Amino acid sequence: MTALTLGLIAALCWGLHDITIRFLSQSAPMMGCLLSVLFIGAIFQGCALFILGAGPVSTDAFILALFAGVAFLLANVGLYFAFARGPVRLVAPIIACFSVISVGIAVIEGASLTAGHATAIAVLMSGIAIVAFATPEDDQEFPPPGPTIGFALLAAFGFAITFKLGQLAAEASGDLEASLISRCTALVVLAAILAARVKTVLPGRGAVVPLVFMGLLDSIAIFSVISAAPLPNPEYAAVSTSTFGLLTIVLAWGFLKEAMRPVQWIGCLVTFSALGYLAQ
Repeated sequence: MTALTLGLIAALCWGLHDITIRFLSQSAPMMGCLLSVLFIGAIFQGCALFILGAGPVSTDAFILALFAGVAFLLANVGLYFAFARGPVRLVAPIIACFSVISVGIAVIEGASLTAGHATAIAVLMSGIAIVAFATPEDDQEFPPPGPTIGFALLAAFGFAITFKLGQLAAEASGDLEASLISRCTALVVLAAILAARVKTVLPGRGAVVPLVFMGLLDSIAIFSVISAAPLPNPEYAAVSTSTFGLLTIVLAWGFLKEAMRPVQWIGCLVTFSALGYLAQ
């Protein structure tokens, strides 16, 4: 399986995950939802590790996974609050820019990109930008965009750092081990913060099924990206993962009735065409 394929699996999972966030934000506290998803995801990953068998984890891998977990928590805080504010067509493409940051890190470290691949990545991000900024007339009202963009940027940088540190940890130990350590780190830190606030954040019974679904999707997605570490061009996993934003936008159009202009559909086509070139 290629890094690009693993990224597409992650994109599908996160697209479904993120539209569920937008849906739950109308009735459930976001930090309670995030805590629940982290906990459920840890259970899924722990069971998988128990079944497949856990390998040794070096000190360096453990430390890298810990820092990846902190970055993962910051990324998810930005993600949840950005999607809760909306609109999805603004939030999703900005968060998807984490792929550009990931590729930039790879180039700084010495990775080489062909002119064709570099062009394809630029076209891919241009397609996402078209979808984001060709704003249609919308009957829905949204909060001021400034803080929303700030949360989305926090998520973008957080995910880029998470994937880089997570892949380094996976190379030094194992995919599942690194992923589980990172998730548990994020879970413990968030639980400690919420406990210190002494505030009820329970999502409610009606959110249980969606949260279990989100926990499973999120676990598969993060594991897919981290699993790309030993493959050629692992940064392409992050690039293809960025298309989750397009899926989320389409779902928001179909289920949440967020407006879309024809030019935005063209942007979707451009993005997937660039992705097809990268897959060659």
